[in-house]
Amino acid sequence: MIDRELYLPRSWINDPGRLTEAGVPDDIEFLTKPALATGCSPRALNAGVTAQWVAGDEVYGADPALRAELETRRVGYVLAIGCDRRVPTAAGPIRADVLTAGLPKRAWQRLSAGPGAKGQRYYDWALITLTPPEDTSTACWWLLVRRHRHTGELAFYRCYSPELVPLRELVRVAGRRWTVEEPSKPAKASPDSTSTRSAAGPPGGAGPCSR
Repeated sequence: MIDRELYLPRSWINDPGRLTEAGVPDDIEFLTKPALATGCSPRALNAGVTAQWVAGDEVYGADPALRAELETRRVGYVLAIGCDRRVPTAAGPIRADVLTAGLPKRAWQRLSAGPGAKGQRYYDWALITLTPPEDTSTACWWLLVRRHRHTGELAFYRCYSPELVPLRELVRVAGRRWTVEEPSKPAKASPDSTSTRSAAGPPGGAGPCSR
């Protein structure tokens, strides 16, 4: 654990009595989880923490400010997004699930996302190159797609790297969420308490989308 911020729902922020009872400082304002993460990442990086990758769930993957902050600092990311999120392509923005529907069988590779409680966690993975901004050189943007081998459920990740990396590396980063999030589950179970780890660490996840 490098850093974290306490997320307070808007219902708490709008209840001064509750804030006073909990000992929350008067200057605390409502911030979304991505905004908290966007604050954590520069703080960690400015303090000298080295981070090659950032991973996060759909809450963070949908936030353009967080993605832009990481790209500015040339820190790679693998951030989950919902199946209905649109991603940039040469034909314009297209939903992630629609873009994936036309993939041929040869586009999928079976790779492990790392060891789990019952052994290696194998999924089928596909990688789609996204249209980059015009002012880029060596940087790369992708849509990473994970497919469950038995149910066919899909999960989607927006990915960025300042340089070309193989599919296996992106899969490794995506799989890191399990090893990071497991120790924090008891804290997450507390009522009205949600923490945000530093964006310089590798938390994250993805919600399923069936095909």
